[in-house]
Amino acid sequence: MSREVEVKARANLEQVKTRLKELGARLVKVEDQVDTYFEHPCKSLMASDEALRLRVSSSGVELTYKGPREAGGAKSRVEVTLRVHDPCATKLLLESLGFREVVVVRKKREVYVVGDFEVALDSVEGLGEFVEVESKGASGERLQSILQLLGVGEVVQETYAELVAKLLPGAGRP
Repeated sequence: MSREVEVKARANLEQVKTRLKELGARLVKVEDQVDTYFEHPCKSLMASDEALRLRVSSSGVELTYKGPREAGGAKSRVEVTLRVHDPCATKLLLESLGFREVVVVRKKREVYVVGDFEVALDSVEGLGEFVEVESKGASGERLQSILQLLGVGEVVQETYAELVAKLLPGAGRP
């Protein structure tokens, strides 16, 4: 179990790449990610600000639980991630237990490291371009200052799953 602390903002990724180069950032991976979010059979994870995500990428397959966000400028929450080997079997297991697929987020992600920060540049299908800054020990204020250094736009509090869910037919209904 770990604690995820991150901030996210809309951005022009080409401008951010230029700024990252100026800051001496190192590119560590480029991959396509498909994130499938599931709802619990007895309660709404989205309504309780939790998430259960199955991520498939070139780095492998992960099943992640994210706890409710804590108050503050940065998104901070408990995160539990398991590496799994078979996304189809994992999905079948979840569905057999009553979980149902509710949102799929597709994105291309480039991950850079600058200092003790991980900077992800995301092109999210249907949503646009974003930057996420994450660090294990940094405060929300310090993460916000990195966003400012990168020259990004509007800070976004919502998760990609929440943003995609708003675009789905029937969005806004319980």
